[in-house]
Amino acid sequence: MSDQPSEASRPPEQSPEAGTQQQRQQQQQPEPQSPVPAAPTATAAPDQAVKTTATAGAPPAGPGDPWQYGAGAPGARNSPGDGVTARLRPPAPPLIRPAVLWSVLATAVVSALFLGDGLGVNLLIVAVPAVLAAFFAARSAGRRLRPWTATWAVGGLALLAVPALRDAGWPTFLAVVSAFALGSLALHGSRSWLGVLIGSLGLFDSVVPGIIWGVRGIRARADGSRARWGAGLRTTAVAVVLLVVFGTLFASADAAFADLLGDLMPDVSLGEGPWRIFLFALGLAGALAAAYAAAAPVRWDGITVSPGKPRGRVEWALPLIVLNLLFAAFIALQLVVLLGGYEKVRAETGLDHAEYARQGFWQLLWATLLTLLVIALALRWAPRGGSRDRTLVRAVLGTLCVLTLVVVASALRRMDLYVDEYGLTRLRISVAAMELWLGVVLVLILAAGVFGARFLPRAIAVSAAAGVLAFGLISPDGLIAEQNVQRFEARESAGIDIDYVKDLSADAVPALDRLPEPERSCALRIIQREVLHTDTPWYATSWGEARAKEILEKRPVQGDGRDCYRLGTDGVRDGYEQDGDGYDPY
Repeated sequence: MSDQPSEASRPPEQSPEAGTQQQRQQQQQPEPQSPVPAAPTATAAPDQAVKTTATAGAPPAGPGDPWQYGAGAPGARNSPGDGVTARLRPPAPPLIRPAVLWSVLATAVVSALFLGDGLGVNLLIVAVPAVLAAFFAARSAGRRLRPWTATWAVGGLALLAVPALRDAGWPTFLAVVSAFALGSLALHGSRSWLGVLIGSLGLFDSVVPGIIWGVRGIRARADGSRARWGAGLRTTAVAVVLLVVFGTLFASADAAFADLLGDLMPDVSLGEGPWRIFLFALGLAGALAAAYAAAAPVRWDGITVSPGKPRGRVEWALPLIVLNLLFAAFIALQLVVLLGGYEKVRAETGLDHAEYARQGFWQLLWATLLTLLVIALALRWAPRGGSRDRTLVRAVLGTLCVLTLVVVASALRRMDLYVDEYGLTRLRISVAAMELWLGVVLVLILAAGVFGARFLPRAIAVSAAAGVLAFGLISPDGLIAEQNVQRFEARESAGIDIDYVKDLSADAVPALDRLPEPERSCALRIIQREVLHTDTPWYATSWGEARAKEILEKRPVQGDGRDCYRLGTDGVRDGYEQDGDGYDPY
């Protein structure tokens, strides 16, 4: 049972006229002899009745109300401890339901069992009960599933598939962070610029109120249903004992069943107790925060920034037109140089095509970023007088976006020239992917200028998540190895940087397996040691790692590694300057 006051015990709403009429009727009747005071609604003065009416729409906050934390509707006054977000939080959710409690408990248990050995498909296993907890909590609060909520949720679960497919840690990290951001957006449903930005991290705000909500809900239910809780605990204990006893008997009777059981069940030792307890608490707090945010999301869209003071047409447009002319002159020169071929590059700059490409890529990347900042500031102070002002803004900023897209294409072309000469690395593929995404953002801004900017914040967030997902699915380590192997096969004199490719993840094994000996063994020696000599359980093993293990078991590396000392040290190695002192990561 809940200690929240029931509807029957709450005083009915009264208008001042009704309160005055009841007071006159009671004055005509004899006073009761009972020492018990009369109900407030029967003896309230007109001004008291007005106060009752004014606060009747607010949620009750009596001494026995467990939902005082953050329960204020927008505009309501809350205690100082509620924080700034109390103004943005809707009324507190109803009493936590048993389905939510069991889903939260399941999330905590699977977190403690499966998250201690690495990342893989276990993240999806943990996410399923957490999503169910949020779904049940949202239903109990009367929230409906909307298209954008489903988009964020499906996108977040898709991103959690990257750790299950790829062994490389850096795309896995990006995917997990992006999945958390999309999950937070699914719970809060933000749509404005600040709402999408803050809402992607808004789940942290629900951790403390979620724990309080869960503890008070358990207390309220335990006080009224101790018999049911006791029966549930006894049933669970009996089921666990039966599973342990008969599972042990069957495992000792059949070796195949023992192996299957050992592969499926996580290996939990007593020494890992503190670590497993921490994971249990982490899963519990995370699931409670998700459920609370689903039932009572903070309306981050309520945080608004007032638009800047509009400027005059000439004052606003003249600097941007000058910038457009500068972009146009730079692009005209780029077309002359790049379309003229390598000889034209040498004639104009005195550099070969690789040095020329390396010299300008970073500058073009920064130019793209600064252009986006200029567009954001220009929109803030753009003239807003009428249709002619809107046409001017679209023409000037649209031209700037189109010219910046050409700059993006020039930067990517420079990177292509440099990779063709020196090979692909993690840094090079990362910044090229970043530049490509900035081009997508510019296209979205152009589309917003034509069709309206209502969906622009969410569209950019979707494009970022889609970019991270695509980046993980293409297997960047595998792509790096593939490009370097193809370059070695096409021009063996160019060599291959063994010192670099040997530190790639297991995703690179299928491509590196095509190298001739001794390059193959030198490139795969470290990866084989990590893949074959580690006992990682199935739920923490990625598909890339499993595929690499299968390849290396069929064709293990050869030799003792002495042949590797002479590889990559004669002449110029990939990533080394001919007369430089150290390694150039670019």
